[in-house]
Amino acid sequence: MKNFTKEERSWVMYDWANSAFATIMIAAIFPVYFTGVAGGDNTAGSMWWAIGLVAARVVAGVSAPFIGTIIDYEGYKKRMLVAGIVAGSVFTAFTAFVNSWEFLLAGYVLANISFSLAAQVYDSFLPDVTSPERMDNVSATGFAYGYIGGSTIPFLLSIVLIMFGGSFGIDMTMAVRISVIMTALWWIGFSLPIIKNVHHKYGTPKPEGSVFKMTIENTARSAKTVFKDKAVFYFLIGYFFYIDGVGTVINMATAYGAELGLGATGMLGALFVMQLVAFPFSILFGKLSKKTNSINLIIAAIINYIVICIVGFFMGFGLEQGLFGIGTATIFFWVLAFMVGTVQGGIQAISRSTFGKLVPKEQSGEYFGFFEIFGRFSAIVGPALYAFILNNTGRASVSMLSIVILFTIGLAILLKNRKLILGQNPDALRQDAMQAKAVAE
Repeated sequence: MKNFTKEERSWVMYDWANSAFATIMIAAIFPVYFTGVAGGDNTAGSMWWAIGLVAARVVAGVSAPFIGTIIDYEGYKKRMLVAGIVAGSVFTAFTAFVNSWEFLLAGYVLANISFSLAAQVYDSFLPDVTSPERMDNVSATGFAYGYIGGSTIPFLLSIVLIMFGGSFGIDMTMAVRISVIMTALWWIGFSLPIIKNVHHKYGTPKPEGSVFKMTIENTARSAKTVFKDKAVFYFLIGYFFYIDGVGTVINMATAYGAELGLGATGMLGALFVMQLVAFPFSILFGKLSKKTNSINLIIAAIINYIVICIVGFFMGFGLEQGLFGIGTATIFFWVLAFMVGTVQGGIQAISRSTFGKLVPKEQSGEYFGFFEIFGRFSAIVGPALYAFILNNTGRASVSMLSIVILFTIGLAILLKNRKLILGQNPDALRQDAMQAKAVAE
């Protein structure tokens, strides 16, 4: 990051900080642990895990546009970021000190909501820390450092504890609890640079009178502006579907493998490799953004995800039908982990920066609030669809295949509206918003 400013480097470091939670609590260690605790069979554990994901996403999604409006007021953005970081770290640590699956789920849901709040504020800081022409590269670098740092180092330490902790008198449960505490400390510790060095530059004055009342009014006005602008609207609709698929693949991967009977150690090893692969490919997405437009990069990543879901279905189908054994399926899982690593960071990073270039800087909080609500509510559909299909068919492979529907819809929307999105002028959008505000007043 030699050519990055101090603010850009500090912003990037938050991806390093919060990625430990995303990997250990959402994608890898904690889901496997929870699945084992929450009932006598893996299917029950997977179903409760999906329900917990839906609950967290609903709360985060409903609150997102209101949070977005509040953080645009001068002095509020940094406060909300700190609140999300502290609350998330505390609730994460809480899950290390409880035994029942009900308390584990409650702590996880609250930590996930706090994680979403902080992530929303973090994303909205992007226009504050860099210029539009640098957004793709800065955003992609953030995801890259998240994978190589926050996702890899604490994840590797957790794997070592789980695999070799028995030699030091540390059983599986204690290894997971230590990993959870490490996640909380990592998150809050490496958040210090962004708290200290990143500042809100493009805010609006705090309104006179009731902040709550003005927040409701401004949120309603922003919604009209967002839905009026076709480029922003169609991008958000496409994003809703394809990022739902991305999130479902990430969140349900280990639960899917556990249902099929794959060993936890093999799955964790594959996910570790995925983090290593994601680092250079995230950087590559940032470099490629200088040679082609961002929508083309997103489309390429979506097509890759469709292939991933089909291969994932074949892996599960082969096991269910007895076409091959656990050993072959484990190899499939490793291949899938590598494939996901090539696009997981890139598609999220370029989506974030693409939206950042579409919106007015002064209202980045409001607009990223809607970006967040589309992302969070999209994350409800995938796990809910997965749980519904699994409950009615009893076949995890069919649940995995159903995710293709989400990617296909998102792909179709982007293909149809690619020129419209790429031609968006944020200055014109800013003028429309100011005119709407003047009329309202």
